[in-house]
Amino acid sequence: MTNLVKSITVNWLKSDIIDVEVDINNGLPNFIIVWLPDQWVQESRERIKSALKSIWAKLPKWRIVINLAPADIRKTWPSFDLPMAVGILYKSDFIFDSTHIKNSVFIWELWLDWWVRKISSVLPATIWAKEKGYKRIFVPKENAKEASIIPWIDIIWVNNLKDLTMMLNGDKDLDIEPPIDFKSLQIDEINNFDFQYIVWQENAKRALEIAAAWGHNIIMNGPPGSWKTLLARTFSTILPDLDIDESIEVSKIYSISGMLDSENPIIFKRPFRTVHHTASWASIIGWGRNASPWEISLAHKWVLFLDEMLEFNKNILEVLRQPLEDGQITVNRVNASYTYPSKFILLWAMNPCPCGFLTDPDKECTCSNFQIQNYNAKLSGPLLDRIDMFIEVPRLDIEELDIKKWFDKNESSNKIKRRVEKARNLQKARLKEHSILTNSEMQSKLIKKYCCLDEEADTILARATTSMNLSSRSYFRILKLSRTIADLWGDDIITSTHILEALSYRKQ
Repeated sequence: MTNLVKSITVNWLKSDIIDVEVDINNGLPNFIIVWLPDQWVQESRERIKSALKSIWAKLPKWRIVINLAPADIRKTWPSFDLPMAVGILYKSDFIFDSTHIKNSVFIWELWLDWWVRKISSVLPATIWAKEKGYKRIFVPKENAKEASIIPWIDIIWVNNLKDLTMMLNGDKDLDIEPPIDFKSLQIDEINNFDFQYIVWQENAKRALEIAAAWGHNIIMNGPPGSWKTLLARTFSTILPDLDIDESIEVSKIYSISGMLDSENPIIFKRPFRTVHHTASWASIIGWGRNASPWEISLAHKWVLFLDEMLEFNKNILEVLRQPLEDGQITVNRVNASYTYPSKFILLWAMNPCPCGFLTDPDKECTCSNFQIQNYNAKLSGPLLDRIDMFIEVPRLDIEELDIKKWFDKNESSNKIKRRVEKARNLQKARLKEHSILTNSEMQSKLIKKYCCLDEEADTILARATTSMNLSSRSYFRILKLSRTIADLWGDDIITSTHILEALSYRKQ
């Protein structure tokens, strides 16, 4: 008679319950794992045999067959060590009580002795176990705090196979991780960036405030030394903190990537991901046979910053078209297709020409017309159509201004952040029934409903559409941008002032 233990396989954000069936018979010694185990899972045999030697000085000469069901799901996660070991111990009567095995899920990876090691993807596995109605999940101690984010399921942490055997037999109390206190995890980070200390660039700061309130894409164009990178790094200081649902959604991605901190396993802040122009397309959208998530997914709900934009390979820039439009990326591999969430604010900084000084008032550009044209040719029309705001960031002469006076005059990031939060709260209240959060996510039906223009604004937009030769996509993006500008002003109706400001951010 076989024995059944429950485990989970995590394949990106999709999880599946796996039935681990164990059968032990006398016969020629052998250890077989069947039904689509990959190389990681096949190697579990050696880890399990070494761990079981800590219980048996000499392993019995058994024929062990382990079946991982269902058959149509490839088992790609190396943490089936524990459920397979539990099945063997139960079948061989080292574990004689099945009370805690029933209605429980087991995920572990073993060292060669009987100790367990930290694994990735525990958070999505715990969410899936809870959704499927399981009462308990057994996890390594280092992952317990991460799993305890999810309520209404007991998180049982274990150090080694011996402790687990004692707990399952009732000789030791279950080590239940207490529910996490979210407030204790919210760390007040010291931030060295603040808009108060960026002087003069008021137009750029205003554009970044609108982008933060709206949640979409912006290009900053200017010569070297105009503080484009500093503006980008400071941008994260005016973004609202993630709410609990967003934190869990983002933390799941980082859990799968193995990038969560054991002590503070949930992400509340919105720093930004920055990509160097030497990066490959695989490192940006995902890599490997299983297409593990990378930069555009790690930037989900955050900011993706590409400095020196036109130094990137054109193919890499074109890869961003789908996530910019759909908020997700689909990657096709030989064995499967994977869809990742990638709803981020894209922040680009670029020079106007290869030498960088085309728009500089003091330094002469050394580039030919052909070089400039070839340099800017990387920006295709479809890609530009997906960018909402284009701003010029000029290099200013510091010697002409009193820096201390400007520091006192400038608004702090906290003050700007409060306005952004107020605008976002207006959008949340307005769009709550439609299951979206920001104006940037509105489709045509919602644009018609919520982007109400007065007569003068309607006339101005109609003329601009013709004179600027705007596409239908650009037209709707201007409407959504105008809606956000109106939200920052607290206005219900989009006026000519809002439309004119939105049009000022379009690339001519």
